[in-house]
Amino acid sequence: MKTTNDVRRDFIEFFRDKAHTIVPSAPLVPANDPTLLFTNSGMVQFKNVFLGSEKPGYVRAADVQRCLRAGGKHNDLDQVGYTARHHTFFEMLGNWSFGDYFKEDAIKWAWQLLTEVWKLPADRLTVTVYQTDDEAYAIWRDQVGVPEARIIRIGDNKGAPFASDNFWQMADTGPCGPCTEIFYDHGEHIAGGPPGSPDEDGDRFIEIWNLVFMQFDRQPDGTLAPLPAPCVDTGMGLERIAAVLQGVHGNYEIDLFQRLIGAAAEATATTDRGNKSLRVIADHIRACAFLIVDGVLPSNEGRGYVLRRIIRRALRHGWMLGQKQPFFHRMVPVLVEVMGEAYPELVAKQEFVERALQAEEERFAETLDSGMRIFDEVASRSQGTIPGADAFRLYDTYGFPVDLTADIARERGLSVDMAGFDAAMAQQRETARAAGKFGNATTLPAELAAQLPATEFLGYERLTEGGLEVVALLRDGRPVDALQAGEAGVVILDRTPFYAESGGQVGDAGELDEAGTRFKVDDTVKFAGQFHGHVGTLTAGTLRCGDRVLGAVNEARRASTVLNHSATHLLHSALRSVLGEHVVQKGSLVAPDRLRFDFSHFQPVTAVELAEIERRVNDEIRGNHAAEIHNMGMQEALDFGALALFGEKYGDQVRVLRMGGTSTELCGGTHVSRTGDIGVFKIVSEGGVSAGVRRIEALTGQGALDYIAQEERQLGEAAQLLGAPTAEVVDKLRSVLDRQKKLERELESLKAKAASGATADLGAAAKDVAGIKVLASRLEGFDAKALRDAVDRLKQQLGDAVIILAGAEGGKAALVAGVSGAAAGKVKAGDLLGHVAGQINGRGGGRPDMAQGGGDDGPALKDALAGVAAWVEHRLT
Repeated sequence: MKTTNDVRRDFIEFFRDKAHTIVPSAPLVPANDPTLLFTNSGMVQFKNVFLGSEKPGYVRAADVQRCLRAGGKHNDLDQVGYTARHHTFFEMLGNWSFGDYFKEDAIKWAWQLLTEVWKLPADRLTVTVYQTDDEAYAIWRDQVGVPEARIIRIGDNKGAPFASDNFWQMADTGPCGPCTEIFYDHGEHIAGGPPGSPDEDGDRFIEIWNLVFMQFDRQPDGTLAPLPAPCVDTGMGLERIAAVLQGVHGNYEIDLFQRLIGAAAEATATTDRGNKSLRVIADHIRACAFLIVDGVLPSNEGRGYVLRRIIRRALRHGWMLGQKQPFFHRMVPVLVEVMGEAYPELVAKQEFVERALQAEEERFAETLDSGMRIFDEVASRSQGTIPGADAFRLYDTYGFPVDLTADIARERGLSVDMAGFDAAMAQQRETARAAGKFGNATTLPAELAAQLPATEFLGYERLTEGGLEVVALLRDGRPVDALQAGEAGVVILDRTPFYAESGGQVGDAGELDEAGTRFKVDDTVKFAGQFHGHVGTLTAGTLRCGDRVLGAVNEARRASTVLNHSATHLLHSALRSVLGEHVVQKGSLVAPDRLRFDFSHFQPVTAVELAEIERRVNDEIRGNHAAEIHNMGMQEALDFGALALFGEKYGDQVRVLRMGGTSTELCGGTHVSRTGDIGVFKIVSEGGVSAGVRRIEALTGQGALDYIAQEERQLGEAAQLLGAPTAEVVDKLRSVLDRQKKLERELESLKAKAASGATADLGAAAKDVAGIKVLASRLEGFDAKALRDAVDRLKQQLGDAVIILAGAEGGKAALVAGVSGAAAGKVKAGDLLGHVAGQINGRGGGRPDMAQGGGDDGPALKDALAGVAAWVEHRLT
């Protein structure tokens, strides 16, 4: 039997023999593509190649791409675990031609792999082609030998021209073309008909491979223009083909999933291996582990929110199986066993993945029980639909992703008012919706981008350059021929010394000047990864396309930024040395005045660790090491020891920065010549950003010296106030604090004595109501603690009693109510407190024998207290 690992290996070796470059899987987080939440298909990492903006350095490629569909447009989460072939995480086998081979080779090789290498019976395979693709039809029939009865033409079956299962397009315009799909017939014993038939949705004929032939460029008017270099893009689901080769019908029956299902059964003490909850857990451990490997951690927004809801869906299914203790993280070692050979990064980060999952499990366990109680209460009064407001409350208060609420609701025959949920979500996050995080790309109009040359960056070597040509101007996001004085806009040049914001480093500022024309550059941004946009305002003259200008970067601003950027690399290295190799950069800001560095770590960094990190960075600075820049191939850089930063997009040729013997990273930013240029490094803060992510803020150079000088001045002022030398400030302050605590204890003792005396007198004012002592009184200057103590003493003094005391101070009233003896069971303290608080614009709550709250002090309080005896009498009768 072919194992899943065998299938991966066979595919790669087959296409290696066909002269394909074997490309590693891209991360699940697409680099520099804000239009996508996750890598959801094999073509994502080649998107820019197909668009023509990137040259890969090879014309044939093959890969095994990890993919995720659990958010946005491509979201299979609801079906996962309940069908035979839906997954959140899946692997896509693909081979690619970029203007090299085309239909004939692609089709013949697919058939060869399936029937000669994997020995699938040819009579079990059916193929489809686009209705007008006579070329593909002829290749299948005449060269491969597939009978015409098993070659099916599929037309436009999705309601528009070229909208077909057998016509692929990247978007409404751009590269597109027909495709041919290969189906495996699982046999007559399974319901369903061939593709294109009325019964095609059955499970008998399963698509296993799709060969896309990109041969057209779809125009805005819908016409198809031939591409000068047609391409091939294929995709074959690893799980599906493994099921076929292992002689099973469903993906969850393959060897990989059987191991994971077994681990889930053991972790949840479940004996029924067919339970669908085990399938959900087995699927979700792959998605969660690889998201964490690729730099995503659970959070309440963006990709982190998707990860959190997948984890919590898995935990809820464990909870359904009776496992309410953390279990999910214990499945990681088994996952590493079955997938570590193909993905060594999973092996390297096993411990980190386990810790991230365990932390999220412990966090969710605190809210699952209470959240389920709220859900049960909401479900009991629903009319078949969970109101959107309640679904949002479960999400906002109890951390229930709406998918989880919908999942539970579906199992009980209920639905969720998603429109109401979305409205509540929109109201809460008007300015920061999750989708907006991925949809605000810096873009140029497509027709303009196609005409422009990529900007040549000169800023590594010099900060001033003349003769720069204005190749485009934008005003309000639209191309214009000229900018007039006073107008804000964006200037795009053929060459520039201005660094565009990237990798955390802010964009340069400065000026563009020529013959009385002056453009003040406030920021420099990057469009489509290759055009530098100079953002600012024309302060004098008229600037036109075709003009040539002198570009001058603000040297002082760049110099300060450079110090901070180089320091972040030294900081990253020190963090990994002191805290561990699990530390991975999660984001950064490199500005002229400070640096900010976010990194993965599950607990606060101690003062001792921070001191050691700071010491190590300053050691590297004093070492005055050269900042070496090396340009090399990507694999060569990794072999050189370079560390690739999270979220960055790297081409075949990369820039490597090495400083001393500790820091070697891929980085396209600007840096110092030697580490000694940084001068000094000072950490000013450390704190948490989100679950598993910490943040350090620091200063360098003159900014660090100014900070230290300010700290020294403040220390001197503190020494003066304490009347002690600076060396003795800590001891003196400790002495002052100890004396303060002693005085506070003495004051509390005096207050308690005063309250005891006051309560002794209060007891005599209690009224007798049906044998119960009722006391309601206002006490000047009593805080909540003094009121609680007074109520406790009065309960002992009065025996069968109902008591409410109000402590008034500063226009506000604190309320404490108590019930004791025979009154208990007849009157509840919370009800009494609510009765009084409701009359003074207040609220509160507590136990039946003791409740606490507050409200406004004023005439209404006096009236409310005066009516307590009558209220109690009504309750007792």
